[in-house]
Amino acid sequence: MPGPPRTADELRRAWNAFWAARAHTAVPSASTIPVDKTVLFTVAGMIPFKPYFTGEEPAPWARAASIQKCVRAGGKHNDLDDIGRTNRHFSFFEMMGNFSFGDYFKADAIPWAWDFVTEVLGFDPDRLWVTIHTSDDEAHEIWADGVGFPTERIQRLDEDNFWRMGDTGPCGPSSEIHFDLGPDHGPDGGPATGGDRFVEFWNLVFMQFDQQSESLRVPLPKRSIDTGMGFERALFLMQGKDTIWDIDVFRPLIERAESVTGVRYGADPERDVYLRILAEHARTMTFVVSDGVTPSNTERGYVMRRIIRRAVRHAHLLGARDLVTAPMIEAVCEVMGSAYPKIVADRDLVSAIVGREEEAFRGTLARGTELLDDLLDRGDVSGEQAFFLHDTLGFPVDLTREVAAERNRAVDLAGFDARMTEQRERAKEAAREAGGKANAPVELYRELLDTAGVTEFTGRREYTTTGAQVLAIIRGNERIARAEAGELVDVVLDRTPFYAESGGQVGDTGVLAGEGSSDALLDVTDAQYGLTGLVIHRAAVSEGSIAEGDRVTAQINGERRDRIRRNHTATHVLHWALREVLGEHVKQAGSLVAPERLRFDFSHFQAVTADELAKVEELANQQIISDAPVRHYETTKTEAERLGAIAFFGEKYGEIVRVLEAGPSTELCGGTHVHALGFIGPIKVVSEGSIGSNVRRIEALTGDTALAHIADEEAKLRRVAAALRAAPNEVEDKVAKLVSQVRDLEQELERLQTRAAQSAAGELAATGESGVVVARHDGLDPDALRRLAQATLRALPDGSGVVALVGLGPDGAKAGVVVAVSKDRVSDGASAAEIAAPAARALGGGTARSAELVVGGGPKIAALGDALTALQTEAGRWRR
Repeated sequence: MPGPPRTADELRRAWNAFWAARAHTAVPSASTIPVDKTVLFTVAGMIPFKPYFTGEEPAPWARAASIQKCVRAGGKHNDLDDIGRTNRHFSFFEMMGNFSFGDYFKADAIPWAWDFVTEVLGFDPDRLWVTIHTSDDEAHEIWADGVGFPTERIQRLDEDNFWRMGDTGPCGPSSEIHFDLGPDHGPDGGPATGGDRFVEFWNLVFMQFDQQSESLRVPLPKRSIDTGMGFERALFLMQGKDTIWDIDVFRPLIERAESVTGVRYGADPERDVYLRILAEHARTMTFVVSDGVTPSNTERGYVMRRIIRRAVRHAHLLGARDLVTAPMIEAVCEVMGSAYPKIVADRDLVSAIVGREEEAFRGTLARGTELLDDLLDRGDVSGEQAFFLHDTLGFPVDLTREVAAERNRAVDLAGFDARMTEQRERAKEAAREAGGKANAPVELYRELLDTAGVTEFTGRREYTTTGAQVLAIIRGNERIARAEAGELVDVVLDRTPFYAESGGQVGDTGVLAGEGSSDALLDVTDAQYGLTGLVIHRAAVSEGSIAEGDRVTAQINGERRDRIRRNHTATHVLHWALREVLGEHVKQAGSLVAPERLRFDFSHFQAVTADELAKVEELANQQIISDAPVRHYETTKTEAERLGAIAFFGEKYGEIVRVLEAGPSTELCGGTHVHALGFIGPIKVVSEGSIGSNVRRIEALTGDTALAHIADEEAKLRRVAAALRAAPNEVEDKVAKLVSQVRDLEQELERLQTRAAQSAAGELAATGESGVVVARHDGLDPDALRRLAQATLRALPDGSGVVALVGLGPDGAKAGVVVAVSKDRVSDGASAAEIAAPAARALGGGTARSAELVVGGGPKIAALGDALTALQTEAGRWRR
């Protein structure tokens, strides 16, 4: 028979094997970010199973066992100040648990726990103690009679051995198993005495009641089991270490902390604490960021930021001057990567996110620490001083409080809060005094960002509906508590599926519907960023009323979004096709992604030929037909560059970017996209042309809009074919013949007009006086009137003179004027432009500035007489 487990990996295998032998399903660890919205993090092994215990969902198994990664930091689960100083407090830990969902109960749970502790782990039964609830005679009987545990080491406790999920809901007594570290760690007397001698390492919770109200507790129809054994505590006891920091999941991390700081562990008790904090926090930042949390100023992001900054500060206190988080994250992956492969896969991403936060904080830390040390040398920290550190230097007040506490100094937090309030009031007053509609909302938006953080976007791909909380309602320039039906307002939510306009993609539309007792219904007409990260929902209250704090269901117009994401992914495919056909010099220079069309501006130095445009459309549609899957994911900017991702115009990129892989196209983009290229449907290019120097614009349609356009074009073709009395496939030849016939007729007409003009020119030339002809000749278009003037000039003796003609055009809507001057008269100073100008002005138009020939006119046909008189006056001056 193999001996008891001695390493972390052996303990994992032993745990899973023990429960598998007892018909338990091994459930992999869930994320540290829970589905349960009542907690920031997965704080216990039972959190992923909570819906099964409450009856919200049916349990997929009757029995389960897991080793769950947990985080306790922030809110009521906040042990940060004690980390590194005790054997009990961690921000990240693992919880082993076995669970029964209405299957077995105490009679099995207690003996199985005893078997695992004594037979698998090999713990000395004489060093174990048990606690039960004061009322739980059943558990006492099973321990004493079923297991044979000595009754003198069974202690009854009250609230410490009664577990509640909340003020109401499932609850029940618990039984805890404790290990006696021995007399060197404190007085005897069992766990009831408190202290560090007796280490609680396994808690068996017997869910047997439903707390329906403060005074009413009834039995549950199905009793369940929820147990939790601290993984690190079990290792500590198994490995017989002096402190929990010496176990095999911590010691390598402390060794890495020694390496990056140059400080030896064990040389100084206070510095040992700092090294432990650096090691412990490295685990938390690695797992939580791998699970999707990024540092920010709100909720989980704020907790993560604080943990990273605490680690960086303690490394700084140890003398580290180089970046420390990346090597610490690497060490975590080495120690725990075999159990959690995802952190190894995410190592570069996690290192980039955490490293960026570390770099940003190091400057703040140096400046703030220097000033804070000086303040603490003189005494406590006033609210004014804490505010200055926070507002001017960016030094977090939490860190100010922590540093002050280490030196037994106080911080006036009430005074700090008062200054923060004053600042917000000043901002509001400044906005009111400015009076501009554009100024006031910005201050409101800043306040919302400071207090609530960025809006969580939930609308990737098919996710169109999200439950959300109303954080603020803004009407005009002011924040209001409630909006009634008929009002136009801006609504800020904590999370939203609405994409706010950015990167060329238009904002979503949809509805906000009140949940619970709320009867509100709002039509959202647009989504915009008030400030970076803060989504503003432009909405009209159509029914009921909505108030701050209300819960709503936010639902976008899914059909409209589908059209938008088709167009957006198509934009990337077209960009690829343009580069394939025209060359890699093509770069995106702007875009519009709307539901009805897409527009893409790109750099190119010459016109795109029809054949090139057809090839672009052909290549794009070949990719659509392939129906290749589309990947849209976050990675580091460095990794994206290694992949060859192209940056899209108008986007701001940090160290963490979103990469879109759409067929052969790999580009950076934060928009919304299809899941496969086939979803785009056909791409139809409808226009292409120049919009500036070396910049061109292509417009296209996709999906049903493209199909409608194609159908419309086909309908037009059929109508043309009918008019030509030809089949659609014969239209091209038929039109070519007609064009040829029209060209021949036009040439014949021009010959006839030329002969007519020559005949008329002779007649007009005969009317000239001293080489000047002025006349009215109606029925000619400007070009024919020009030819007549030139022919008349040639008909004059020696081709010398001035010819000025005016006339009503063939359509009867415009009048024309033409002046032709021979070269010798130009040499004498005559100018066709000057002669024609008064007549052209009279007709409501103008002419060119040529001296020999000008053509002009205008719409004022009633002024033809005045125009003729003006020509007679101006041209008459050049008679010889």
